[in-house]
Amino acid sequence: MSEKKEILLSVKGLSTHFYTERGIAKAVQQVSFSISRGKTFALVGESGCGKSVTALSVMRLVPYPPGRIVSGQVIFRGQDLLSLSGRRMRQIRGDRIAMIFQEPMTSLNPVFTVGDQIMEVLKLHQKKSAKQARFDAIDVLNKVGIDAPAQRVDEYPHQMSGGMRQRVMIAMAVSCVPDLLIADEPTTALDVTIQAQILDLLDDLQKQNNMSILLITHDLGVVAERADDVAVMYASRVVETSNAKTLFAEPLHPYTQGLLKSLPSLGFQGKRLNTIPGSVANPLDFPTGCKFHPRCPLGVSDKRCQTQEPQLKEVSPGRCVACWKAPGYEVQK
Repeated sequence: MSEKKEILLSVKGLSTHFYTERGIAKAVQQVSFSISRGKTFALVGESGCGKSVTALSVMRLVPYPPGRIVSGQVIFRGQDLLSLSGRRMRQIRGDRIAMIFQEPMTSLNPVFTVGDQIMEVLKLHQKKSAKQARFDAIDVLNKVGIDAPAQRVDEYPHQMSGGMRQRVMIAMAVSCVPDLLIADEPTTALDVTIQAQILDLLDDLQKQNNMSILLITHDLGVVAERADDVAVMYASRVVETSNAKTLFAEPLHPYTQGLLKSLPSLGFQGKRLNTIPGSVANPLDFPTGCKFHPRCPLGVSDKRCQTQEPQLKEVSPGRCVACWKAPGYEVQK
């Protein structure tokens, strides 16, 4: 008998638009997925597909104007985050849900020491005294693998390397032991060795605290190694969801298949890598029908693909896809 999963976060029909002088950019449309407690859920896709905006929407950090969450629910521990007051959301943000942003140098304040910035989180959410907050800040810096934490706690971000700044960002995020950690491209600017160390660190912290992780990335190698479940996004929508092993063994959506075929493999030296033709659709001017059809070998000449947009639909237990041509996808009436 399989163990029942406890759903920590459930995103339902989330849509976020940006109102610009050139029109409405529909960055996220009808996105739905669930994250189980203690598991890693990866949100993958090309740059510009809506991954980061989805994360900012969950955190209610979409800048307004021009952005606005126009519909949907974000159910976290039984309550809809989108219906909470700004004050209540600020209490949850940084405490129960924390986020690691893409670029630590722009996320850390250059005029405060890293210790001050971690201590501020602890004093705000945990009501710690200055003395206890400093002790805890040194402790969490030690936990994230920063050498000489009692010295580093008084240093400024510019005195640290990129890898160390990323560790400081993780220390800030996990200092209050959140239930959910959102990691937005946490290793993009780091070299391969530091990337592995950061990801191992997140794994260790997850196991220690039974923490859930929403991992936003375009690196499918990281997804294959680290994720339990995956949602693939294309042009503002989720086009496929599955557990990671099944997705890599048998991708259903042509876009997912294209992503996996474009991965380099052993012995590829001297050979051209496979690519998906064309580029991601402009959110100000999405194509009609399936948004992937202009780049899809199956949909480029199919009238239904060009005129009718398929909705995300369960085709087998735990597997959803939005493609008229996918096995098991029946025409909706």
